[in-house]
Amino acid sequence: TRGRTPDDVTPPETTLLHVKGLRKHFPIKRGLLNKTVGAVKAVDGVTFWVSRGETRGVVGESGSGKTTTGRAVLRLIEPSEGTAFFDGTDIFTMPRQELQKLRRRAQIVLQDPYASLNRRMTIIDTLREVLKVHRLAEGEAARNRARELLEIVGLLPQHISRFPHEFSGGQRQRVGIARALSVEADFIVC
Repeated sequence: TRGRTPDDVTPPETTLLHVKGLRKHFPIKRGLLNKTVGAVKAVDGVTFWVSRGETRGVVGESGSGKTTTGRAVLRLIEPSEGTAFFDGTDIFTMPRQELQKLRRRAQIVLQDPYASLNRRMTIIDTLREVLKVHRLAEGEAARNRARELLEIVGLLPQHISRFPHEFSGGQRQRVGIARALSVEADFIVC
């Protein structure tokens, strides 16, 4: 597609997520009246799509807006402008009730694994909570699923009763991945 921008190209029919013209600007406020004097353009006109079964990488230096893009696409922060269609439905105009349903199908593995885990909850409690919120499993079924998820991400079943501070950074990141996989999401932002 030399010489053409992504805006000119029609995404394939297998597209699961189509983002077009995504912008996220954060206001700069100053003075006693907290007046807006400018904006930080964290994300400015991003367009891409991801097909079913495809892995897409967003590359850029630290502070270039990769995480902001992922958070805006899932509406963990509100975008300033643009459109994002997930399986044909506009995420940015979706009512909160529908957004809750999207959370089951689209998950995120957050960048800081320690900050994303509740320090007071064991790993099994963390995984069981997600399963319960999405009405996927409770009781012994949730415990078995938690053990299975730990195995999938390369952790041992005996890790299930540990707290986040008892893991290395890489192991905590695996717990975050297990949490995202627990709901059998169609799409995961990492």
